[in-house]
Amino acid sequence: MSAKKTEKQLLSQRTAPTKFSTGWNSSLKKRLRTGGRRCRLPRESIRLPTSIETPFNEGRSNTMSNAGGPYLFDVGVIALAHTTAPVREAALSYVREAISGEIDAVVPYPALFGAHTVLTTYYGYSNADASRLLQNFLDAKRIHWYDRMPEDVVRGGFSQAGERTVDGWDGYYAQVAIEEGVKTVLTIDDDFERLDAFDTEVILSPEQFAKLNRFLEN
Repeated sequence: MSAKKTEKQLLSQRTAPTKFSTGWNSSLKKRLRTGGRRCRLPRESIRLPTSIETPFNEGRSNTMSNAGGPYLFDVGVIALAHTTAPVREAALSYVREAISGEIDAVVPYPALFGAHTVLTTYYGYSNADASRLLQNFLDAKRIHWYDRMPEDVVRGGFSQAGERTVDGWDGYYAQVAIEEGVKTVLTIDDDFERLDAFDTEVILSPEQFAKLNRFLEN
């Protein structure tokens, strides 16, 4: 493999997920907004195609310019972009632009561990496949990878969590967004709308949430 990877290589998905985990990580459980209910996550294994090609040549259904950037990518967006869910294009289109440098993207390293848990627990990927996908994503050199967790950011994250009633990880991501001058947080979780230091863009419409729920349930 050449030193300079293409976008397609960075997000290639050639191995199907295998067994769906029955584990439940409450600290990473996110609400999917469908009538105010949490989505019901499947408890059985899910079957997906054995060969998957990322459609990089497809046109975008929504347009995002860098006018709203820098953008911080939340866990759910990163995970969804690496799945075969029917609504993944909503996340994948943003990830494409981050990889190509068309937008100024900020991704905290801990978000990748969160995405790994989401992929293995919610979407049925094996640990090996999820690790491979996210290691490929790490090769995107035009993304600003936030690799710090100093005490003032941790304390600020707890302050955000306590004052805005969000979980600790959301508080941390919010504080990173503030520290890095992020203008917009991209997420599938409306909890970030409780914070006013930046704009929040929930990337899925209610109809898309419903479609994602059906995908997970089936």
